[in-house]
Amino acid sequence: MTDAKHDNCGCGHDHTHDHDHDHEEDVFLVTDTDGVEHEMVMVYTFEADTNTYAVLLDRNNPDAEGVIFRIEEENDDAYLVSIDNDEEWDRVVSIYNQLAAEESQ
Repeated sequence: MTDAKHDNCGCGHDHTHDHDHDHEEDVFLVTDTDGVEHEMVMVYTFEADTNTYAVLLDRNNPDAEGVIFRIEEENDDAYLVSIDNDEEWDRVVSIYNQLAAEESQ
């Protein structure tokens, strides 16, 4: 779904919510490998090593799998960055899966 090799978070978990949102969502436009833009909503952030990562869901397709991006900051701005390195990707997905398993207990 992103410019990265990895197009989903690979966690196999349902990221939908059963509660009403009383707050406004931050919407990010993400272009997939086919050039199609998707409105994505950040639903979860976590830290791994020295980086922060975000899990985003397609706002218009809540059944789609999530996407993980690295959050990088420059000056006062934050950017979502695709994870292109296989080793980093595997490590981040493993850490996310552990966090998701702990939260579901």
